[in-house]
Amino acid sequence: MATDIKDAAHAVEAAAVMRLLPARPRLLALGEPTHGEDTLLDLRNELFRQLVEQEGYRTIAIESDCMMGLVVDDHVTSGTGTLDEVMEQGISHGWGTCAANRELVRWMRAYNIRADNDGRPASERLRFAGFDGPLEITHAASPRQALTALHGYLAAQVDADLLPCTGETLDRLLGADDRWTDPAAMTDPAQSVGQSAEAGQLRLLADDLVALLDQQRPHLLATTPQDAWDRARLYGRTATGLLRYHYWMADTSPARMTRLCALRDSMMAHNLLALAERGPALVHAHNSHLQREKSTMQMWQGPVQWWSAGALVSAQFGQEYAFVATALGTIRHRAVDTPPPDTVEGLLYALPEERYVIDAPRLATTLGDTLPAPRVSPWFGYSPLAPAHLADSDGIVFVKDVPRS
Repeated sequence: MATDIKDAAHAVEAAAVMRLLPARPRLLALGEPTHGEDTLLDLRNELFRQLVEQEGYRTIAIESDCMMGLVVDDHVTSGTGTLDEVMEQGISHGWGTCAANRELVRWMRAYNIRADNDGRPASERLRFAGFDGPLEITHAASPRQALTALHGYLAAQVDADLLPCTGETLDRLLGADDRWTDPAAMTDPAQSVGQSAEAGQLRLLADDLVALLDQQRPHLLATTPQDAWDRARLYGRTATGLLRYHYWMADTSPARMTRLCALRDSMMAHNLLALAERGPALVHAHNSHLQREKSTMQMWQGPVQWWSAGALVSAQFGQEYAFVATALGTIRHRAVDTPPPDTVEGLLYALPEERYVIDAPRLATTLGDTLPAPRVSPWFGYSPLAPAHLADSDGIVFVKDVPRS
C-alpha cells in the first residue's frame, strides 16, 4: 500500500499539477484547510510564479473582499499607492498583515514593471482580484460603495433620463452606513435593515441600474475602457448581492444561515466566472469554498449545508475548472499534532518527503472501497480532508508540517 501511495505522489511544482489535468483549466483552484499560515501562502506564491512563467497565467484571485481588491490591482498594474497603504486597504479579513501576501503583491508589481522600467504591455500584465463579497462571518458591508460607483459610471455615460434615480435618492435611501454593518444583525434578524422599506426600494433600483448597464453595453464598450466596463459589472454584482444578503439577514426562518452561506458562495462564483473571461487564473481560498461537493459548517443554530463556489463554477465549466485541495500533517502551534495513521493525512504523513502533489483520483483507487477514517481536529480553525471527497478532487498538495508563521 505504501508503495502504491508513493507512486501517486510527485514534487510540488506547477508542472506536476498540470500533468494531473486533461488540459489547462481556465480556473485552477488551490484550496487550503486553514487560514493565515505563511507556509501555505508561500507555497501558493511559488506555484503562481511557475504558472505565470510556464503556463501563461496572468491573474490570481484570493478569498478577500472583491471591492478592496481593486486597490491591489491598481497598485500592481499601475503603481497606485504605497505597498503599506495597499496591504492595509486592499486585502480584507486582516490578511494584509501576512508576510506572504505582502511578498505576492510586491513580486507582482515588480514583474509588471520589468527590469527596463518600461512596463509590460497590458496583455502581459499580472492582475490581482479578491473574489469574496464584502462580507465577514460577523457582518456585511453597506451597499453604498458598490451602488454609488455603479450609478456614477452610468451617470457619466448615458442620458440622465434613462437613470432610474439620482445619486441623492440613493444617498437618502442608504442612510447611515452603520445601520447596515451592525454586527448584532448576524445573530439577531430583528437588528437588520435588510427588509426595511428603504432596502426594498434599493433592491429595485439596483436591479434597474444593472439592467441599464446591460442595455447600454454596446455604447459603454465603445466609449469606456474594458477595465471600466468590467468594474461596473463588478459593482452591479456586488450591489445586488449585498442587498440580497441583507434581505436574508432579516429572515427569521430556520433556513436563514443556509441561505446566507449559499449567497456568499454564489457571489464568489459569479466573480470567478467574470475573472475567467480575462484568461486562465489561479484561485486561492479555503477548501470548503472551492470543492465540488456541498460544504458544511456547524454554526450557532446547528449544522448548515450549501453548494460551494467551486461546485457552482464546476457545474458550468466542467473540465475547465480544476480543484487541488491542500492537506497537512501538523500545526503544532495550534495543537494539531501528528495525524492518526488510519487517516488520509496519516497515510501521507508516513511518506519521506516534506511536500507532495498527490494524484487524488489515483489515491482513491489505491485505497479502494474501504475509506480511511476521518481525521478529527482539536482546533476549530483547521478542517481535515473528507475521505469521501478524494475522487472528486483533481489533486492534493500535502504539507507535512506547518511551523508558526
